[in-house]
Amino acid sequence: MMNLKKFNWTREPKEFCIQDDRIEIITEPYTDLWQRTYYHFRNDNAPVLQMETEEKYFSFVAKTDFAGSHHRFDQCGIVMYLDSDNWLKGCAEYENDEYQNLGSVVTNHGYSDWATMQIDTSVKSMWYRFSRREDDYCIEYSMDGVLYRQMRVCHMYEGAGKIRFGIYACSPEDSSFKAVFSNMEMMECQWKAHDGQQPD
Repeated sequence: MMNLKKFNWTREPKEFCIQDDRIEIITEPYTDLWQRTYYHFRNDNAPVLQMETEEKYFSFVAKTDFAGSHHRFDQCGIVMYLDSDNWLKGCAEYENDEYQNLGSVVTNHGYSDWATMQIDTSVKSMWYRFSRREDDYCIEYSMDGVLYRQMRVCHMYEGAGKIRFGIYACSPEDSSFKAVFSNMEMMECQWKAHDGQQPD
C-alpha cells in the first residue's frame, strides 16, 4: 500500500476524500487534459494527484471505479503529468449508452494523440498498470487486477529524469461524477526488458 501523504495536487478539486487506501474525486464540469491535435484547442485544467520519483524502473498499479460516469467524455485513470505540454494518461471514457472508450493519450511537446478501443458501458471498474524503463513507458489495463493487457508503449521526450505520476479524473462537458481509486501500489518493474531484436 502506498503512502498517500507523498502525493500532491496539481489543481486540487473542490470535492475529494483521501483515506488510507482509497481516494474519491468529484469531477467538475469542463475539466480536461488535451493539447492541440485535431481539435486545435488546449484544455489543461483537470485535477491531478501525483508523487515524485527518480526511480528509472518501476510499475504503478491502481484500480478505478467509475459507476457514476454517465455523460460523454466523463473519465478517470492513471496519469504522468510533467507539465501542460508533456504528459500521458490511460482511462476509460464514457461515450454513450452503448460503449465507452478505453484509451490512452500521449502528449509530447504540446501535441496529444489518442489511441482507443471500445468496451461495453456495463464495465464500471478498471485496473491500470503504468511502467517505466528509463524514458520509455508502458500502460496496461486489467479487468481483474491479475491479467494485464498492453494498451500503449511510448517514449516521453521529457521523461528521462525526475517524474511525477498518479491519478486524475475529469468531466470535459457539463457533467460531474464520483471517481474512486484504490489498491494503489508501486512495485518492481513488471514491464520486462525486450528479448527480441538487439539495439543498433
